[in-house]
Amino acid sequence: MTKKDKIVSFLFDKLLSESTREKTEKIILKVAIFSFFIHLALIYFMKFDVIDLLSNSDLLKNPISAVYTPFSFILIYEVYLLIYYLPKSFTTYITKQYQIITLIIIRKLFKDLSALELTADWFEIKGDLQFTYDLVASLLLFYLIFLFQKQGKRKATQDTKIKPIIERFVERKKLIAVILVPLFFAIALYTLIDWSTGISVYSNTLPSFESINNLFFDQFFTVLILVDVVLLLISFFSTDQFHKIIRNSGFVISTILIRMSFGVSGLISTILIVVAVLFGLAIIVIHNKYENDALNN
Repeated sequence: MTKKDKIVSFLFDKLLSESTREKTEKIILKVAIFSFFIHLALIYFMKFDVIDLLSNSDLLKNPISAVYTPFSFILIYEVYLLIYYLPKSFTTYITKQYQIITLIIIRKLFKDLSALELTADWFEIKGDLQFTYDLVASLLLFYLIFLFQKQGKRKATQDTKIKPIIERFVERKKLIAVILVPLFFAIALYTLIDWSTGISVYSNTLPSFESINNLFFDQFFTVLILVDVVLLLISFFSTDQFHKIIRNSGFVISTILIRMSFGVSGLISTILIVVAVLFGLAIIVIHNKYENDALNN
């Protein structure tokens, strides 16, 4: 083992070992619970005129919207899990991408629930319509991810032998994962500071909800596109099989479609997300058919 490999292995054990994952999970869950009660307290303090702070925000008008905050911390943990699974399983890594975008929609649903207008004009009110789209999309994504995981498990059972060249590929993925941990932390810190400077103290207003909902994750998926491209290029060292190249390329396209959804709003954004996951599922289903055909011949 070279000196570089030893350093990567040491950092990987410190940042992405099973024990580190368990500690991170406990910390995030405690912070999530604490943040929920803080958010809830702010809502009731405003309701009873104890404080008058950022009264324009939809996130501070209804107790249901308090769920938005702990969900944000759960999403942070999901980002960590995505990096954690990157060296272990490529399909699990992609699954985590899909789970993160689905949780973002679920988180948005909690905010939208607090602002629903229950009238006979449901299909004429823009907010209620978007809530309906997101509700249907979350169910559809939930099922598509289930199918994707099943296909990923089928592939995993076929890979019974780990070749030395695959082990080298795993080591390279470990290096990428070690780099991603501080990189995503830096992006999260930068976006938080940048967003905070956008809060107007004098007008007592928050930036738009869309900017809050997309906070960090538009940059996050931009980086994921670059990571997926690097993984695609590195995979050429371990295989030149057509179906594997198409699978990895398809996953890059899927990530790009998810990233594009942050640049638009409304129904188009929801459609892009569903199409991205549907495309990824189609790619892995066809890939597995190629694998089965190769085993049978």
